[in-house]
Amino acid sequence: MALRTRKEMDPEFQWRLSDIYPTMEAWETAYAQAKTQVEALSELPGTLSRSKEDLKAGLDRIYAAAEPVERLYLYANLYKCGDNGDPDAQALEGRAMNLYVALSAALSFVDPEILTIPEETLRAWMADPMLADYRHIIEDTDRNRAHTLSAEQEKMLSLLSDAAGTPDNVFTMLESVDMTFPDIPGEDGKPVPLTHGTFGLYRESRNRDLRREAFRAYHGEFRKYRNTFAAMYAGQVKLDTYYADVRGFGSALEKSLFAHNVPVSVYDSLVEAIHGGLPIMERYLKLRQKLLGLDHLEMYDLYCPMVEDVEYKIDYETSKAMVKKALSPLGAEYGKLLDKAYGEHWMDVYENKGKTTGAFSCGVHGVHPYVLLNFTDSLEDVYTMAHELGHAMHSYKSSAHNSYANHDYAILVAEVASTVNEVLLTRYLQRTETDPKRRAYILGHLLESFRTTVFRQTLFAEFERKAHEMYQEGQPLTAESLSRTFHDLNVKYYPGVTVDEYQDAEWARVPHFYSAFYVYQYATGFCSAVDIADRILKTGNPEEYLRFLTTGGSDYPLEELKIAGVDLTGPDVVSRALRVFDETLTELEELLETM
Repeated sequence: MALRTRKEMDPEFQWRLSDIYPTMEAWETAYAQAKTQVEALSELPGTLSRSKEDLKAGLDRIYAAAEPVERLYLYANLYKCGDNGDPDAQALEGRAMNLYVALSAALSFVDPEILTIPEETLRAWMADPMLADYRHIIEDTDRNRAHTLSAEQEKMLSLLSDAAGTPDNVFTMLESVDMTFPDIPGEDGKPVPLTHGTFGLYRESRNRDLRREAFRAYHGEFRKYRNTFAAMYAGQVKLDTYYADVRGFGSALEKSLFAHNVPVSVYDSLVEAIHGGLPIMERYLKLRQKLLGLDHLEMYDLYCPMVEDVEYKIDYETSKAMVKKALSPLGAEYGKLLDKAYGEHWMDVYENKGKTTGAFSCGVHGVHPYVLLNFTDSLEDVYTMAHELGHAMHSYKSSAHNSYANHDYAILVAEVASTVNEVLLTRYLQRTETDPKRRAYILGHLLESFRTTVFRQTLFAEFERKAHEMYQEGQPLTAESLSRTFHDLNVKYYPGVTVDEYQDAEWARVPHFYSAFYVYQYATGFCSAVDIADRILKTGNPEEYLRFLTTGGSDYPLEELKIAGVDLTGPDVVSRALRVFDETLTELEELLETM
């Protein structure tokens, strides 16, 4: 059965974008006003460095213009995510992006001009309480002195930003709109539709033939277009490297981590620690093979629940109640915010034709966050809902406690709140479930979370690094070279599992690769979250963690994490998480012995 169109869906399960702008006319009015504000910023060059009063006045005007521009874009982007094939939505997002580019160009003078202020003078100004709201922003600008170009060069780079988004935009259009998948034989042998959403269901099926057919048909489509995807991703890598080169960084990785004051050693220590944990992964894979009764494992066998005959279908309404109960250790106020999310249409629930795949959360400062789901009534969807609501609550609290200038938290901390919710959901299910098979299922799910979020994302992180290094060393990034690199990493991370040509093409379907060196933070975020959640459950006190959620972008992420008791500059957090992986595997092995 074909997917329904956006207009055919029940609006009760769609997000309410009218909370941002009640009508399209209101969006147009806001657009005209914001355009005027952006044009007026041309009056500012040369004024910021005159005095601390002028610096504050200029920054006030800049952020007063930036907030509506971002809001206009987020509305247009969310509108388009509901149906990427809608030409009106495409046009709206294009106009909003043009305004964003104009804003970026208008502000290209800001950092170079601030850096014309002598360091001692700038630091003296920053001590004045009148600049308190901008203190971290100015400190960070000062930290970037060696990598900031002249005003004219910065303007040229800002004008490139729209075109630089082409690889990501083309990926989205090809993957979400133009690509279609063939029907595959279902459980009863009759054809069933294969979509981005149903693929996640089919690969969990107990029917190995269905898993194999879904895996090969789904990845086969990406493999069919692998040369196109390779050209797109190569273009992204070239852009990443170009930006790093012109700003004087040794690599795109260094540039990406420097943006949030994260040393490359954090990346290195994660990869090294995960390599050290691969023997535990091998033990886990052997248990999976034994429980599934297979003589060998294929990649399409990795998502199927290991415990047989466990029915875990959970509808949307039941899922909402379960998530709220699981997150009750975070306090009554957190629960009330969940009620707001449920009752005030923060979430877009079900898949429709053209809708962006997967799931995400998007904060809108001064309004509320929005959450995109593609719900199919599985336990995995419950985890996804808890995950995205973690992002949403982080955004809500950061927005509520910070001005627009400081509300946006860094990517490094972005995955912590979401994963704390996942861990609390797992612990809740472990406490409340008495059926041995379901308990085994839950333990298996936690092990899978480690595999997919810690090990798999670190594999992706290694792939990104190798791809960028290959380009820097003059090696062409082709479908063949990228697939070979991805193949070798899968063989390393999944010892004993057959890695075939369909799995070799999986790199082509990962949207996060178009945001360079993002994915490692899923792994560090998960490890941090295990630490935080276990501490909350042991002490009964979520206050430090809740305070962390309010920090937004007011400090560097490694410093913000320390508020919640997490220090990623050393190996302990990842090491403790890997111990939990080991202990959970042991617990499952012992439980299975008693069954």
